[in-house]
Amino acid sequence: MAPFRPKYISFDCYGTLINFDMAGAADDLYGDQLDEQAMQKFKKNFAAYRLDEVMGAWKPYADVVHNSLSRTCKANGVTFKDEDAKTIYERVPTWGPHADVPAGLAKVAKEIPLVILSNAMNSQIMSNVEKLGAPFHKVYTAEQSQAYKPRFQAFEYMFDMLGCGPEDVLHCSSSFRYDLMSAHDLGIENKVWVNRGHEPANPYYGYTEIADISGLPGVVGL
Repeated sequence: MAPFRPKYISFDCYGTLINFDMAGAADDLYGDQLDEQAMQKFKKNFAAYRLDEVMGAWKPYADVVHNSLSRTCKANGVTFKDEDAKTIYERVPTWGPHADVPAGLAKVAKEIPLVILSNAMNSQIMSNVEKLGAPFHKVYTAEQSQAYKPRFQAFEYMFDMLGCGPEDVLHCSSSFRYDLMSAHDLGIENKVWVNRGHEPANPYYGYTEIADISGLPGVVGL
């Protein structure tokens, strides 16, 4: 991709910018009940059920965590407790950025408005955003759009609120399944994949790969 100066750079927040440590939370709660192999399966299932839970009609993220954790426990023969789901949900606003994020964002923010499009509740997100160390033009949540990514409705809400189209945005994410596949289908040609090891590369979807956010200024010619 040649340097492209978009009107906006939109970001996935959790996982891409924030160190979204659901796996660590699961380890803390269930690591003493499962051996290493079983724990790896548990964490893989937990991630998969979270994605499945956001595919339908919007519901509060506390319900997403509760339902996905309950289903994961059932699939892995572990006793589910409501308070465990509450513990994980309440951890989300406490998590901070990956180490590479503040400096990379700060450089870009001087030149291009930054936007977050996140699968978050309004009450969660600003605590995380404040830890990112850079100004954001707008922060949009699933609660506001009444849809979670990867549903198109979430992206369409962002376009409507910004008064722009897919051609005006560079979308940046570490996830194909939540972000970059939908961005591709909606006509966002300019995409950045932050390879944090969450998912394998998938060149079909057309993107610039960077190892972390320190590589983002170079993508837009800064």
